[in-house]
Amino acid sequence: MDTSLFPRNRPRRLRSSPSFRQMMRETWLAPAELIYPLFVVHGGNVKAEIGSMPGNYHWSVDRLPAEVEEIAELGIPAVILFGLPAEKDPIGKENFDPEGIVQQAVRAIKEAVPELFVLTDVCMCEYTD
Repeated sequence: MDTSLFPRNRPRRLRSSPSFRQMMRETWLAPAELIYPLFVVHGGNVKAEIGSMPGNYHWSVDRLPAEVEEIAELGIPAVILFGLPAEKDPIGKENFDPEGIVQQAVRAIKEAVPELFVLTDVCMCEYTD
């Protein structure tokens, strides 16, 4: 077999240094890098699947503690809340009402899992008519 066509050295440029290997490695995703979306609605004992987003649910505040405890046990460090107001108005007053749906949800989540990071969506279009 004629080996003159094959290189005698096999340069492995992508393996030349630890920083180069780190930059070129595959992407790894872990639960600690995720943010779990929660869609919060008024009412009691509500867990209703969202038709356009299978596997996602509308939650009432009373059902959130059990859900966020499970989320935290999975190693997910954060949730983002999307609130659905009881009614819309010209200024979106539920968005800044201390008893608004998102505000209630934040309190319930922090009482159940204080170390969970809670983000809130501030989309005024959901609250205004």
